[in-house]
Amino acid sequence: MRSLLFVPGDSQKKLEKALTSGADVLLIDLEDSVALSAKEEARRVTSAFLETQRANADRPKFYVRVNGLTTGLIDADLDGVMKAAPDGIVLPKTVGGADVAHLGAKLAVREAEFGLEDGATRILAIATENAAGIFALGTFYGASHRLMGLTWGGEDLSADVGAEANRDESGAYTDPYRLARSLTLFGAAAAGVDAIDSVFTNFRDMDGLAAECRAARRDGFVAKMAIHPAQVPVINEAFTPSAEAIKRAKAVIEAFIANPGAGVVGVNGEMLDRPHLLRAERLLRRAAKI
Repeated sequence: MRSLLFVPGDSQKKLEKALTSGADVLLIDLEDSVALSAKEEARRVTSAFLETQRANADRPKFYVRVNGLTTGLIDADLDGVMKAAPDGIVLPKTVGGADVAHLGAKLAVREAEFGLEDGATRILAIATENAAGIFALGTFYGASHRLMGLTWGGEDLSADVGAEANRDESGAYTDPYRLARSLTLFGAAAAGVDAIDSVFTNFRDMDGLAAECRAARRDGFVAKMAIHPAQVPVINEAFTPSAEAIKRAKAVIEAFIANPGAGVVGVNGEMLDRPHLLRAERLLRRAAKI
């Protein structure tokens, strides 16, 4: 996956429009974009949408962002949507691996209840939306076989710490949020799951979005979340390995195959070692999935 588009779960019109966005994943939202009074309607609309679309072979993956574990709403969310077999659940306000394990247990019960394949429902954890989550980013390894990725968010985090803003005058994240982003990347790597970059909230600034995508890809993120369909093509382009990058990765792998006992090989005048081989293999795996 490259692009994950948030869509309010209480809007049939927006859900149907999102199907044509080109996003690899639709993040159907029952949390922040849905008023408390509309939660039940959002569950109904989301479940009906999933039931209608899940047999469509050309559809994106469907992940549902539920309300957090401490809200008192998550069980009703899961009861409302799990019967329609979403591909995954997005857990907001995650505080470490224990929260992922907790959600995993809830999913196992409902998979059994609704006759779904055990373990089929994946988990994407939003891991930095409060200060407590920052200190738990090293605890995700082995938390659940369902965990497929970690992502981060600066908006809720800034509210949690009482910040006036999370970006400076140039539009760049300030130091606390750059730290949260970096720790999410390391936490995902330590857990062996995908690192997914946060949203870019200025949906009219495509140049700024493209620059943030390039920086995220450079640093090791494999995908980015979006808040508007217009952002999806920019994100997809940025996170699709180029033909040149694929060619170079193949050359690196071929050089090591040709020299099985070597710790270092030469490729186009550059000396490369095992970390370069691992990066090349990872890039080709990502390209194959796309």
